Amino acid sequence: MSYSVWGWTDGKNVTFEARYPDSSDNALSLATDLNRANVDVIVVNSAGLASIARQVSSTIPIVVAVSGDLEGAGLVASLRRPGGNVTGIQFLSPELMSKQLELLTQLVPNLARVGLIEPITPTAIITSHYYEVIEDAAHAMGIQIHRVPVRGSAEFATAFAAMVQAQDQAALVIANPLSFASRNEIVSFASQNSLPVMYELRLFVTAGGLMCYGANVIDGYRGAAGYVDKILRGAKPGDLPIQQPTKFELTINLKAAKQINLPIPVSILARADEIIE
Repeated sequence: MSYSVWGWTDGKNVTFEARYPDSSDNALSLATDLNRANVDVIVVNSAGLASIARQVSSTIPIVVAVSGDLEGAGLVASLRRPGGNVTGIQFLSPELMSKQLELLTQLVPNLARVGLIEPITPTAIITSHYYEVIEDAAHAMGIQIHRVPVRGSAEFATAFAAMVQAQDQAALVIANPLSFASRNEIVSFASQNSLPVMYELRLFVTAGGLMCYGANVIDGYRGAAGYVDKILRGAKPGDLPIQQPTKFELTINLKAAKQINLPIPVSILARADEIIE
């Protein structure tokens, strides 16, 4: 089945080559394969994958659809003028997570300890700037951050056990390919341990998670598609400023709140853009 958008018709004047990496070695191999195929643009969904793609080519344009700190990761010279072969959408940010932390303080009375689940994988990059901003925001709120690294899907159960043992009162989950692929397990562990968890992506909440504050991920992919169109028409990725979301939505899952016996304050419900019952 072919489809057309912005004058590009699949199978007629454009061809899509889909690759699905499942490990750093696999991602490097697939990026090498795309380089050999002499593709015109590579689209990825994380800063880590952009870094891997750039290892095999410094000339093929790379568009990132959903990423974190591209400048901190060294993938662009600046957000206004990337300057290399990487551009796209900086969808996630430590500043956004600071706002999520603020919402948790309104949700959990006397919040003093928050677990931060850090999914560590070569296909994603969590920069030091990310941690610095979160730690500074937490310090200003009188909150201690408990960093909990996770290096594989099997470690999420241990991560939640560690947070419970440390008496963390709530948690934040950094979104990247590892945590996203394990979202069903994560929301299940959160419920089993009666731990209020804030997420960066709405899809965690529709999977049964408690709350999300963030931008619409579909908008990120639409923005990336727009950049692909510009590049195919001759634009240079280094001249295309990194886009950042300007609209953020608060999504609350009342069923998840009920499962952990957590009352949602009226003030937060009134701010919600979407309430899942």
